[in-house]
Amino acid sequence: MKFEYAPPMPQEKDHTKYVKLTDAYVEEIKCRGKKFLEIKPEALRLLAREALTLVNFYFRASHLENLASILDDSGASDNDRFVAAMLIKNAIISAEGFLPLCQDTGTANIIGYKGENVLTGVDDARYLSRGVYEAYTRHYLRASQNVPLSMFEEKNSGHNLPAQIEIFGVPGSEYRFYIMAKGGGSSNKTALYQENKSLLREEKTLLDFLREKIKAIGVAACPPYRIAVVIGGLSPEMTVKTVKLASAGFLDNMITRPTGLPHGYRDLEWEKKVLQIARETGLGAQFGGVALAMEARVIRLPRHGGSLPVGIGVSCNADRNLKAKITRHGIFVEALEKNPARFLKKLDVLKLEDVPAINLDQPVDTLIAELSRYPVGSRLKLSGTLIVARDAAHLRLKKMLDSGQPLPEYFRNHPIYYAGPAKTPPGLPTGSFGPTSAQRMDNYVEDLMKAGASRIMLGKGNRSEKVVEACRRYGGFYLGTIGGAAAVIAKEHIVSSELLDFKDLEMEAVRKIVVKDLPAFIIIDNRGHKLY
Repeated sequence: MKFEYAPPMPQEKDHTKYVKLTDAYVEEIKCRGKKFLEIKPEALRLLAREALTLVNFYFRASHLENLASILDDSGASDNDRFVAAMLIKNAIISAEGFLPLCQDTGTANIIGYKGENVLTGVDDARYLSRGVYEAYTRHYLRASQNVPLSMFEEKNSGHNLPAQIEIFGVPGSEYRFYIMAKGGGSSNKTALYQENKSLLREEKTLLDFLREKIKAIGVAACPPYRIAVVIGGLSPEMTVKTVKLASAGFLDNMITRPTGLPHGYRDLEWEKKVLQIARETGLGAQFGGVALAMEARVIRLPRHGGSLPVGIGVSCNADRNLKAKITRHGIFVEALEKNPARFLKKLDVLKLEDVPAINLDQPVDTLIAELSRYPVGSRLKLSGTLIVARDAAHLRLKKMLDSGQPLPEYFRNHPIYYAGPAKTPPGLPTGSFGPTSAQRMDNYVEDLMKAGASRIMLGKGNRSEKVVEACRRYGGFYLGTIGGAAAVIAKEHIVSSELLDFKDLEMEAVRKIVVKDLPAFIIIDNRGHKLY
């Protein structure tokens, strides 16, 4: 048998557009007749800092083009168009450089491909980590990393470290990087399925499998998505990592045809099928419609004959990914769009004049009676007081109930907003402040509602059946607001914010905020009806 080598995921020419940060810190040197690229450690620090700043405030132009295309899609729902326009408006505000695109500014991920002729003379991860530290401490970004104190206790690191940094040796004299800020919501939707050859016995079998799994992703990870599907892999770890790279657009220049050699390829026809599956779910861009996904990536990989790993994941609408490189010409990062306003041409879809206005500052029973007038799926605009509480605060509330302590009255008197803000820029009431995934609070809803609290909830994404039943039993409502619109929510819809309780929980402390005309949708009503 003839020996044939091919890289597992062969790439064609990279057409990415780059901008130069500087030509300092790099020098081409010769030693024993061979050329080397000498990179000073400061280059790594600078690259990480600038890249992770950029991805938290700016998008690729192609991402904004895809959002704008929803506005012209004849099959899109009004809710699809409203969400798409709000997300473009969010990008416009974020591009001012103060309010990040999303309140969850993500785990810093850096994958480096270091040429064999590149010299740094240091522990590269140490200097890249310093750049991550500077990005998250110099700007109004949120620290989201928890470090363990024991198996059951942990604390926030305060500076978003550690970062996930992986460096691989490759041929050549360049140092290339994939850099992303990966939020918890989209990470939580990455799934690995250990299947077998029977999944590939016919097209219908695979289509049915993908329909089930894609619909199960739901809307909690902030669509419209880029969905990545990987069929095969030499190990489960390879499959999941390929999902991650594909969802970030880092494998877009992978070859698009099988050649018979031992490598994978990107399947463009199956990408069309996955997009159609997403369209047919009816989930839409969070509140019903066709725009669950704007893009799909399908990668077919080699596999062991006795296993068929399948990976599925998404990049949310806060699509924070870029490429970077260090060459003999300098330090470069992928060009991102600095003028997102050019993509928002249909401002009429953002009008709220005909949307019911809901006053939150009234007795809860009265507020529930008013909400009962509208069917699920209705768009509303909310004004008044919200109590902000998420995972850690809810756990503390549950412990209070279990020990026989009364809940603070504000949990009974006001709706609850599942959220945690980024840092507050000067002159603003708060930092970016979008909703977090509501499903993480599902286990607390029954006990809280039974105690007269949390009868009106505001968050993002779908809920479990036990929440639907609790709303029916106790007369509660679950409303959704737009995931991924954190900057516009902070700047245009939050009037004030104050720390109220559980100060030690930092980002997860309980807050009281006042909102004005905050867009929201009825997802579950007090009769047990639900949007999805």
